[in-house]
Amino acid sequence: MEKRKYGNTGMNVSVLGFGGSEIGFQDATVETVDKLLGSALDAGLNVIDTAECYKISEELIGKTVSKRRDDYYLFTKCGHSSGYELPDWDPKLLEMSIDRSLKRLQTDYVDVIHLHSCSEELLRKGEVIEVLQRAKEQGKTRFIGYSGDHKAALYAVQSGAFDSLETSVSIADQEAIELTIPEAARRGMGVVIKRPIANAAWRTGQKPESAYHHVYWDRLQELRYDFLEGDLKNSVGIALRFTLSIPGVHTAIVGTANPSRWLENAKLTDQGPLPKEQFDAIRSRWKETAAADWVGKG
Repeated sequence: MEKRKYGNTGMNVSVLGFGGSEIGFQDATVETVDKLLGSALDAGLNVIDTAECYKISEELIGKTVSKRRDDYYLFTKCGHSSGYELPDWDPKLLEMSIDRSLKRLQTDYVDVIHLHSCSEELLRKGEVIEVLQRAKEQGKTRFIGYSGDHKAALYAVQSGAFDSLETSVSIADQEAIELTIPEAARRGMGVVIKRPIANAAWRTGQKPESAYHHVYWDRLQELRYDFLEGDLKNSVGIALRFTLSIPGVHTAIVGTANPSRWLENAKLTDQGPLPKEQFDAIRSRWKETAAADWVGKG
């Protein structure tokens, strides 16, 4: 699998990473996750991304692949109370959450800790950033980052405090292509993309049951990309390759609890970037159609 230099961090990351939300929220078994992550690592994946609020995701990762810790870069996020009787973003909460994540993941350090969709207002106060900086100084994380979208993400990038940006980009979510990613690239930040296939919101041909996917479904109804009318595997491939064709993007995380699904997605990336004509057509369609309020949706 292709590897890309992750900004100025010195890490060379696989273009496809594993997103840990599904295994957590779907209460996947240890046996399933062991097979899923084991086969992914064997296939060349070296980025695993999770968060403290993805239910049992961190525990599952720790129980299954902590013994292979040298084989992958480990990213997690902090910010939500998730069991603690403290308000979200409280500095003490962040410190406790980071220590708990390390325990759950069965590791002494992670490669990146991202602040999880913190508001611009809180970023400007600086206390949440200071907590991550201390964690870096203490060796609990090698690098620190911000995970989010829109103006808060732009402030985070421009602040100069972070090594990494995790943001949403897909055929249905293209604000960051001009708003934040070019500036992150100029500053030598690593860029990891979440929701790179827009949750495949079109896959059944019907509006998804989960309200979490409705924004992308509604946008795609207006965008009307012709390739979404064909074979699902082909359309997912085009969507994923579009995201990975964006200058400044280093890795895209895709979540699944199905071991074979991840391997299928990995094979799609082997086709490389989209042809320029196809990439430009998707960008043109977005620019013609997107409303002013179609901002990044983390």
